[in-house]
Amino acid sequence: MDLNPIREKIDELDRQLVDIINRRLELAAEIGRIKRSTGGEIYVPEREDAVLRKVTATNQGPVKNEALRAIYRELMSAAIALEKPLLIAYLGPEASNTHAAAMKKFGASVEYHAMATVSDIFTAVEKGESDYAVIPIENSTEGSVREALDSFVESDLKIVAQIYHEVTHALISNAPLEKITKVYSKDQALAQCRHWLQRHLPHAQLVDASSTSRAVQIAREKEGAAAVAGELAAQHYGVPVVVRNIQDKADNTTRFFVIGRKPAGPVGGGKDLTSFLISLGDEAASHSGSLLKMLMPMAERGINLSKIESRPSKKRPWDYYFFIDVTGHYDDPAMKEALVDLKKFCPVVKWLGSYPAVY
Repeated sequence: MDLNPIREKIDELDRQLVDIINRRLELAAEIGRIKRSTGGEIYVPEREDAVLRKVTATNQGPVKNEALRAIYRELMSAAIALEKPLLIAYLGPEASNTHAAAMKKFGASVEYHAMATVSDIFTAVEKGESDYAVIPIENSTEGSVREALDSFVESDLKIVAQIYHEVTHALISNAPLEKITKVYSKDQALAQCRHWLQRHLPHAQLVDASSTSRAVQIAREKEGAAAVAGELAAQHYGVPVVVRNIQDKADNTTRFFVIGRKPAGPVGGGKDLTSFLISLGDEAASHSGSLLKMLMPMAERGINLSKIESRPSKKRPWDYYFFIDVTGHYDDPAMKEALVDLKKFCPVVKWLGSYPAVY
C-alpha cells in the first residue's frame, strides 16, 4: 500500500494548522495589548471555561473531548505567554502532584515557582510576587487539606478556578521490593496507599516527608529507601519505578484551587460554584437547629449546597467555621438575597470566590 498520498494530505493539513494557530495567537496578543492598556486581567477563568465548552460542544470526533481540551489548554497557555509573562506558584518541590495539576491547568508556556508551604504560597500571591497559585484542597480518599482551608480565614485572596486531578501513586526506589526497609512520602500519599503497603511491605517503616517529590529525593540518596509518589517525580529525579498504581482506590482524585488577587466573573447558566466561610458565633451555642437555619436562606432560593465542612476557629473552645460550596455565582440576584438573610444572624459570612464548575 502506498502511504505517500495520505502523508502528503497530512503534511498539507499540518501547514494549515500551523498557520491557523499563529493567526489565533496573533489575535490573542492583540487582546492582551488591550487588556494591559485598560488594566484587565490576562487570565480570565470564565472565558477559558466558555472556550472549552464551545469547542467540545462542536466536536464530532474521532478525537475525544479530554484530548481536545488538553490541546486547547496548550493553545491558551501559549496565548497567555504572548499577552504577559505569567508566574504560577504551587506547592513544591518540582514534580509534585500540585505541580502536575498546575501544568494541567496552565500548560507549558507559563512560568512556575515551587514553594515550600501553603502559607508561603498565600503570601507570594498577596504580595504580587506570583500572579496566581495552585493549592491542594481535598482528596477523594483522605478528605480536606486543613492548612489550605485555614489559610483562607485571614486572607483576602479569591478562588478563581478549580482543578480535579487523578492521582496515581508508584513505589519508587533504587532497591528491589524485597530490600526496601523504609518508605517515605507525604502523610496523605502514605494514607492513600496504606493497605497496599501493609500487604507488600509489612516490615518497612513508613516515614513522613514534606512532599512526595522530597520523598523521591530521599529514596535516591538512601540505601533501602523507597518513595510513594507520581511517575512524574520518578522521571524528574531519575529514580526507577518498582511498582505502578499502588493507591488503594482506583478513583483517587485530588481537588485543587487556583487562587488570585481578583475574583473571576460569572460563567452563567448554572455553571458556577461559590465558596463561603461562615461562622455561627453565639447562634450555635444558644439556639438548637442553628446549622439548619444557616442553610435555609440558600435552600429557599433554590441554591444547591454541594459541600459543607467545619474547622475549629482557634479563637475559643467549640467555636467553628463552616466552609460551604454552593451552586451559582456571588453576583447572582438569588445569591445576593440569600446573603442578606444570612448576615442577619451569622457574624462572619466571607466570600472566598466564585469559579467555573468542572464538567
